[in-house]
Amino acid sequence: MILSSSLPGCVVDHVIRRSGHLIIVTHCRQDRRRCPDCGTPSCAIHSRYVRHPADLPSFGKAVKLQLQVRRFYCHHPVCRRRTFVESPPRLLPPRARRTDRLAQAQAQVGLALGGEAGARLAGHLAMATSPDTVLRLVHGMKLPATGPLRAVGIDDWAIRKGQTYGTLIVDLDRRRPIDLLPDRSSTTVASWLRRHPSIAVITRDRSSEYARAATMGAPAALKVADRWHLLLNLRQAVERWLARVHGRLRRLPSLAVGDGRRLGQRLRAYRRSEAEIAVGRDSRARRLAAYEDVRGRSQAGETLLAIARATGLARGTVRKYAQAESFPERAARRPGPSRLDPYLAHLEQRMTEGCENAMGLWRELRERGFAGTHRQVHRFVAERRTKPARRTARVWLGRMATPATDTIPLPSPKQLAWFLTQPVASRPPYATAAIIRIEQDLEAARLTALAQRYAALVRSCCIGGSQPSDPADELDIWLDAACRSDIPALKTFAAGLERDGMAVRAALTTSWSNGQAEGQISRLKMLKRTMYGRASFPLLQRRVFLAG
Repeated sequence: MILSSSLPGCVVDHVIRRSGHLIIVTHCRQDRRRCPDCGTPSCAIHSRYVRHPADLPSFGKAVKLQLQVRRFYCHHPVCRRRTFVESPPRLLPPRARRTDRLAQAQAQVGLALGGEAGARLAGHLAMATSPDTVLRLVHGMKLPATGPLRAVGIDDWAIRKGQTYGTLIVDLDRRRPIDLLPDRSSTTVASWLRRHPSIAVITRDRSSEYARAATMGAPAALKVADRWHLLLNLRQAVERWLARVHGRLRRLPSLAVGDGRRLGQRLRAYRRSEAEIAVGRDSRARRLAAYEDVRGRSQAGETLLAIARATGLARGTVRKYAQAESFPERAARRPGPSRLDPYLAHLEQRMTEGCENAMGLWRELRERGFAGTHRQVHRFVAERRTKPARRTARVWLGRMATPATDTIPLPSPKQLAWFLTQPVASRPPYATAAIIRIEQDLEAARLTALAQRYAALVRSCCIGGSQPSDPADELDIWLDAACRSDIPALKTFAAGLERDGMAVRAALTTSWSNGQAEGQISRLKMLKRTMYGRASFPLLQRRVFLAG
């Protein structure tokens, strides 16, 4: 902390030590002062009194000044002010209860933590104040001036998720946010762009509102679509198509070649209890009833929004049910880690040799270091028995589980879409096996080929360096192939790319990206969460722009 004996424009008389705080007795150094209205110097003293402002702490203790100030006469005949009070110019404003440097320190704490948390920390730092005062000091800070702009990034942020949204604008050259707008309409953004005619580059996501705003507000600027959103939109389109035909793809047989399965690797979770199976059966019945209700309403001509309001389902769920060829079953999840996993190879080998005694196998595993219970081994063996155990009760003979097969469950549409947009070299073996499996369907084979080709095109532009061919030409060839593929999801996606053609081609041929805006959005969300989402718009502006 700054030593409080360093008081600009003042002389320290002495220091009084009290329990928990210090009192510094001081007075102003100069003999004469100038009238704040007419500027005439005066040394005629009218009276004296003492001010008691708070100052920065010293040696971990709160500091209060006992500052003696003088009131001077102003003898200028024209000046309307008869008397005036001296004020140390670089220490204390008139009528202030804290020094400038203490107010600045408390405001910085408020910028970093907000009102409540900032007041708690300030109390521990011997700068005690109230949360309302911390916020008032933050509101009093001036926003930084915006200089000439050349390249900006635009993205939206949720004021209240699903209801109201704002716009964040980032200076890509200086790498800092420069403005927050209260909505994301094309009119508001275009008006802001017109006030900054020097802007030459605008990066954005694939929003049609921002595309319209950039065209209206800065028609001569270079518009660049964000490459990450180009891949995201592809994944969303592929996921919608896979959700529609997932029931058909689930019936395709698994291919043993290239499934990436190692000895001792589980393909699915252990069998659930009878109670859990009953709960899952009831859940499926409810989802099936909702699916049939949505299908009936959709075939009767109701809109998706009307169906969502009538059924209480989310619009995404209504869209999925209305477009699905068959009831979308829940995809089986890949099994999580288990204590038994390191010993699965030994168990499979022993069961291949004919040993199906679960307790005997458990004892063998204990000798090898297994720390689990015999129930885990019993569940594993129960799914793979070729015949009932000798002591199995007669009542359970009819409920024996069928031996587990090596059928690999098909991943969910979301997982499959993610696999298709991943680089081929970084795919895990089970992802490659799932893609090979769905490629047995001719329409799915065409979709996977086009999706992987598009993803490779976008990723090659992200790497940089010289390209073997012009990415814009490659994009035109891909768009033509997608339009001739007779896959509705890809045709719709290709039509959207064509409408936003200039921005998409600029994304593939230039180095500009909207990544900085995405990072600032994440920072803005963090600031909102520290204030529990209740921050006013002006306060959020100052914390976004001024917090380091």
